[in-house]
Amino acid sequence: MSAGEAKMVDRLANSEANSKRIQVVEGCFGAAGQPLVIPGRVLIGEGVLTKLCRKKPKARQFFLFNDILVYGNIVIQKKKYNKQHIIPLESVTIDTVADEGDLRNGWLIKTPTKSFAVYAATATEKSEWMSHIGKCVGDLLEKSGKAPTGEHAAVWIPDSEATLCMRCQKIKFTPLSRRHHCRKCGYVVCGPCSDKKFLLPSQSSKPVRVCEFCYLQLASAGGGTGLGPRSDSYSRSGSKFNNVSDDEDEEDSSD
Repeated sequence: MSAGEAKMVDRLANSEANSKRIQVVEGCFGAAGQPLVIPGRVLIGEGVLTKLCRKKPKARQFFLFNDILVYGNIVIQKKKYNKQHIIPLESVTIDTVADEGDLRNGWLIKTPTKSFAVYAATATEKSEWMSHIGKCVGDLLEKSGKAPTGEHAAVWIPDSEATLCMRCQKIKFTPLSRRHHCRKCGYVVCGPCSDKKFLLPSQSSKPVRVCEFCYLQLASAGGGTGLGPRSDSYSRSGSKFNNVSDDEDEEDSSD
Protein backbone atom coordinates (compact mmCIF):
# COMPACT_ATOMS: atom_id res chain seq x y z
CA MET A 1 0.00 0.00 0.00
CA SER A 2 1.44 3.38 -0.95
CA ALA A 3 2.19 6.02 1.68
CA GLY A 4 -0.71 8.13 0.42
CA GLU A 5 -3.16 5.25 0.60
CA ALA A 6 -1.91 4.26 4.06
CA LYS A 7 -2.49 7.81 5.31
CA MET A 8 -5.98 7.80 3.81
CA VAL A 9 -6.80 4.52 5.58
CA ASP A 10 -5.47 5.94 8.85
CA ARG A 11 -7.66 9.03 8.47
CA LEU A 12 -10.73 6.91 7.71
CA ALA A 13 -10.05 4.66 10.70
CA ASN A 14 -10.99 7.49 13.03
CA SER A 15 -13.81 8.99 10.97
CA GLU A 16 -17.45 8.88 11.99
CA ALA A 17 -18.50 8.16 8.40
CA ASN A 18 -16.38 4.99 8.33
CA SER A 19 -17.83 3.80 11.66
CA LYS A 20 -21.36 4.34 10.38
CA ARG A 21 -20.63 2.40 7.18
CA ILE A 22 -19.31 -0.54 9.17
CA GLN A 23 -22.31 -0.39 11.52
CA VAL A 24 -24.61 -0.65 8.51
CA VAL A 25 -22.75 -3.75 7.26
CA GLU A 26 -22.87 -5.26 10.75
CA GLY A 27 -26.61 -4.60 10.90
CA CYS A 28 -27.20 -6.33 7.56
CA PHE A 29 -25.99 -9.61 9.08
CA GLY A 30 -28.34 -9.32 12.05
CA ALA A 31 -27.87 -10.84 15.48
CA ALA A 32 -26.33 -14.03 14.05
CA GLY A 33 -23.35 -12.12 12.64
CA GLN A 34 -20.23 -11.25 14.61
CA PRO A 35 -19.58 -7.60 15.58
CA LEU A 36 -17.50 -5.81 12.94
CA VAL A 37 -16.94 -2.36 14.46
CA ILE A 38 -13.55 -2.23 16.17
CA PRO A 39 -11.02 0.63 16.58
CA GLY A 40 -8.79 1.03 13.52
CA ARG A 41 -10.91 -1.03 11.16
CA VAL A 42 -11.72 0.55 7.80
CA LEU A 43 -14.22 -0.58 5.17
CA ILE A 44 -12.26 -0.47 1.91
CA GLY A 45 -14.92 -1.70 -0.51
CA GLU A 46 -17.74 -4.13 -1.20
CA GLY A 47 -19.44 -5.95 -4.04
CA VAL A 48 -21.08 -9.11 -5.32
CA LEU A 49 -18.73 -11.86 -6.50
CA THR A 50 -19.54 -15.30 -7.87
CA LYS A 51 -18.08 -17.90 -5.55
CA LEU A 52 -17.32 -21.37 -6.88
CA CYS A 53 -19.07 -23.58 -4.33
CA ARG A 54 -19.18 -27.34 -4.08
CA LYS A 55 -22.43 -27.75 -6.02
CA LYS A 56 -22.38 -24.76 -8.37
CA PRO A 57 -21.24 -21.13 -8.65
CA LYS A 58 -23.23 -18.84 -6.33
CA ALA A 59 -23.48 -15.07 -5.86
CA ARG A 60 -22.08 -13.89 -2.54
CA GLN A 61 -21.74 -10.42 -1.02
CA PHE A 62 -18.13 -9.57 -0.11
CA PHE A 63 -16.83 -6.78 2.12
CA LEU A 64 -13.14 -5.88 2.17
CA PHE A 65 -11.81 -4.25 5.33
CA ASN A 66 -8.21 -3.28 6.01
CA ASP A 67 -7.76 -6.36 8.23
CA ILE A 68 -10.46 -8.89 7.28
CA LEU A 69 -12.49 -10.14 4.32
CA VAL A 70 -16.16 -10.82 5.10
CA TYR A 71 -18.74 -12.54 2.92
CA GLY A 72 -22.23 -13.92 3.23
CA ASN A 73 -25.31 -15.20 1.44
CA ILE A 74 -27.52 -12.54 -0.11
CA VAL A 75 -31.03 -12.58 1.39
CA ILE A 76 -32.05 -9.06 0.33
CA GLN A 77 -29.50 -7.13 -1.71
CA LYS A 78 -27.95 -4.23 0.27
CA LYS A 79 -30.22 -4.97 3.22
CA LYS A 80 -29.87 -8.48 4.59
CA TYR A 81 -27.18 -11.19 4.51
CA ASN A 82 -26.67 -14.42 6.45
CA LYS A 83 -24.04 -17.15 6.95
CA GLN A 84 -21.35 -14.62 7.74
CA HIS A 85 -17.77 -15.74 7.06
CA ILE A 86 -14.79 -13.73 8.36
CA ILE A 87 -11.29 -14.29 6.94
CA PRO A 88 -8.26 -12.59 8.56
CA LEU A 89 -6.31 -10.96 5.73
CA GLU A 90 -2.94 -11.76 7.33
CA SER A 91 -3.47 -15.40 6.36
CA VAL A 92 -4.62 -14.72 2.77
CA THR A 93 -2.73 -15.26 -0.47
CA ILE A 94 -4.30 -14.67 -3.88
CA ASP A 95 -3.62 -16.14 -7.32
CA THR A 96 -5.22 -15.37 -10.65
CA VAL A 97 -7.37 -18.00 -12.39
CA ALA A 98 -7.40 -18.42 -16.16
CA ASP A 99 -10.72 -17.78 -17.93
CA GLU A 100 -12.60 -20.96 -18.80
CA GLY A 101 -16.01 -21.02 -20.49
CA ASP A 102 -18.52 -18.92 -18.58
CA LEU A 103 -16.19 -18.61 -15.61
CA ARG A 104 -14.16 -15.48 -16.30
CA ASN A 105 -12.32 -12.79 -14.33
CA GLY A 106 -11.52 -15.11 -11.44
CA TRP A 107 -8.89 -15.52 -8.74
CA LEU A 108 -8.17 -17.78 -5.79
CA ILE A 109 -8.49 -16.70 -2.18
CA LYS A 110 -6.25 -19.10 -0.24
CA THR A 111 -5.91 -19.49 3.52
CA PRO A 112 -4.65 -22.30 5.78
CA THR A 113 -8.25 -23.04 6.82
CA LYS A 114 -10.03 -22.93 3.46
CA SER A 115 -9.42 -21.86 -0.12
CA PHE A 116 -11.82 -21.07 -2.95
CA ALA A 117 -12.24 -19.33 -6.30
CA VAL A 118 -14.27 -16.18 -6.90
CA TYR A 119 -15.22 -14.42 -10.13
CA ALA A 120 -15.92 -10.75 -10.81
CA ALA A 121 -18.29 -9.37 -13.46
CA THR A 122 -15.50 -7.62 -15.40
CA ALA A 123 -11.73 -7.74 -15.83
CA THR A 124 -11.47 -4.24 -14.31
CA GLU A 125 -13.40 -5.35 -11.23
CA LYS A 126 -11.10 -8.37 -10.86
CA SER A 127 -8.03 -6.18 -11.13
CA GLU A 128 -9.32 -3.75 -8.51
CA TRP A 129 -10.30 -6.48 -6.05
CA MET A 130 -6.95 -8.26 -6.37
CA SER A 131 -5.02 -4.99 -6.09
CA HIS A 132 -6.85 -3.84 -2.97
CA ILE A 133 -6.67 -7.24 -1.26
CA GLY A 134 -2.97 -7.50 -2.06
CA LYS A 135 -2.28 -4.01 -0.71
CA CYS A 136 -4.21 -4.68 2.51
CA VAL A 137 -2.38 -7.99 3.08
CA GLY A 138 0.98 -6.38 2.36
CA ASP A 139 0.30 -3.51 4.74
CA LEU A 140 -0.75 -5.86 7.54
CA LEU A 141 2.35 -8.03 7.15
CA GLU A 142 4.59 -4.98 7.06
CA LYS A 143 3.08 -3.64 10.29
CA SER A 144 3.25 -6.98 12.08
CA GLY A 145 6.64 -8.03 10.70
CA LYS A 146 5.20 -11.47 9.90
CA ALA A 147 6.09 -13.52 6.83
CA PRO A 148 3.41 -14.37 4.24
CA THR A 149 1.48 -17.57 4.92
CA GLY A 150 3.18 -20.51 3.21
CA GLU A 151 0.54 -23.18 3.77
CA HIS A 152 -3.02 -23.10 2.45
CA ALA A 153 -5.95 -25.48 2.27
CA ALA A 154 -6.69 -27.16 -1.05
CA VAL A 155 -9.27 -25.62 -3.36
CA TRP A 156 -12.10 -28.14 -3.67
CA ILE A 157 -12.84 -29.49 -7.15
CA PRO A 158 -16.57 -28.83 -7.85
CA ASP A 159 -18.82 -31.90 -7.84
CA SER A 160 -19.83 -31.27 -11.44
CA GLU A 161 -16.27 -31.83 -12.67
CA ALA A 162 -16.15 -35.46 -11.54
CA THR A 163 -18.47 -38.25 -12.68
CA LEU A 164 -15.92 -40.84 -11.53
CA CYS A 165 -13.74 -41.02 -8.43
CA MET A 166 -10.65 -38.93 -9.18
CA ARG A 167 -8.40 -41.42 -7.38
CA CYS A 168 -9.44 -44.94 -8.41
CA GLN A 169 -11.05 -43.81 -11.70
CA LYS A 170 -13.46 -46.74 -11.34
CA ILE A 171 -16.40 -45.92 -9.10
CA LYS A 172 -19.10 -43.86 -10.78
CA PHE A 173 -21.00 -41.41 -8.62
CA THR A 174 -24.69 -42.12 -8.11
CA PRO A 175 -27.29 -41.19 -5.45
CA LEU A 176 -26.04 -44.23 -3.51
CA SER A 177 -22.34 -43.78 -4.26
CA ARG A 178 -21.83 -40.27 -2.92
CA ARG A 179 -19.13 -37.78 -3.70
CA HIS A 180 -16.69 -36.85 -0.95
CA HIS A 181 -13.85 -34.35 -0.85
CA CYS A 182 -10.34 -35.01 0.40
CA ARG A 183 -9.46 -32.12 2.73
CA LYS A 184 -5.80 -32.34 1.78
CA CYS A 185 -5.86 -32.35 -2.05
CA GLY A 186 -9.44 -31.20 -2.76
CA TYR A 187 -10.16 -34.12 -5.13
CA VAL A 188 -13.67 -35.54 -5.52
CA VAL A 189 -13.40 -39.14 -4.33
CA CYS A 190 -15.55 -42.17 -3.54
CA GLY A 191 -16.18 -43.56 -0.05
CA PRO A 192 -13.73 -46.50 -0.31
CA CYS A 193 -10.96 -44.15 -1.51
CA SER A 194 -11.54 -41.75 1.39
CA ASP A 195 -12.32 -43.97 4.36
CA LYS A 196 -9.51 -42.59 6.51
CA LYS A 197 -9.18 -39.45 8.61
CA PHE A 198 -6.15 -37.40 9.51
CA LEU A 199 -5.59 -34.44 11.80
CA LEU A 200 -4.93 -31.27 9.79
CA PRO A 201 -4.66 -28.70 12.59
CA SER A 202 -4.94 -25.67 10.32
CA GLN A 203 -8.35 -26.87 9.10
CA SER A 204 -9.93 -28.51 12.14
CA SER A 205 -9.33 -29.56 15.72
CA LYS A 206 -10.69 -33.01 14.80
CA PRO A 207 -9.36 -35.50 12.21
CA VAL A 208 -10.89 -34.84 8.78
CA ARG A 209 -11.58 -36.97 5.71
CA VAL A 210 -8.62 -37.54 3.40
CA CYS A 211 -8.14 -39.78 0.38
CA GLU A 212 -5.98 -42.92 0.57
CA PHE A 213 -3.18 -41.29 -1.44
CA CYS A 214 -2.92 -38.25 0.85
CA TYR A 215 -3.34 -40.39 3.96
CA LEU A 216 -0.29 -42.48 3.09
CA GLN A 217 1.76 -39.36 2.40
CA LEU A 218 0.64 -37.68 5.62
CA ALA A 219 1.15 -40.80 7.73
CA SER A 220 4.66 -41.39 6.39
CA ALA A 221 5.58 -37.76 7.02
CA GLY A 222 3.78 -37.51 10.34
CA GLY A 223 1.47 -34.97 8.71
CA GLY A 224 3.95 -32.24 9.49
CA THR A 225 2.56 -32.18 13.02
CA GLY A 226 4.41 -35.07 14.64
CA LEU A 227 1.16 -37.00 14.80
CA GLY A 228 0.93 -40.36 13.10
CA PRO A 229 -2.14 -42.61 12.69
CA ARG A 230 -4.03 -43.39 15.89
CA SER A 231 -6.54 -46.17 16.16
CA ASP A 232 -9.05 -43.99 18.02
CA SER A 233 -8.95 -41.17 15.46
CA TYR A 234 -8.30 -42.88 12.16
CA SER A 235 -10.65 -45.85 12.25
CA ARG A 236 -11.78 -47.13 8.87
CA SER A 237 -15.17 -48.47 9.85
CA GLY A 238 -16.60 -46.90 13.01
CA SER A 239 -20.32 -46.14 12.78
CA LYS A 240 -19.62 -42.48 13.49
CA PHE A 241 -17.35 -42.26 10.48
CA ASN A 242 -19.81 -43.86 8.09
CA ASN A 243 -22.65 -41.68 9.31
CA VAL A 244 -23.87 -39.02 6.87
CA SER A 245 -22.94 -36.45 9.52
CA ASP A 246 -19.28 -36.92 8.59
CA ASP A 247 -19.82 -34.92 5.43
CA GLU A 248 -22.74 -32.78 6.47
CA ASP A 249 -20.32 -29.86 6.69
CA GLU A 250 -19.17 -30.22 3.09
CA GLU A 251 -21.69 -27.79 1.65
CA ASP A 252 -20.98 -25.17 4.28
CA SER A 253 -17.24 -25.68 4.34
CA SER A 254 -17.05 -24.94 0.63
CA ASP A 255 -19.39 -21.99 0.94
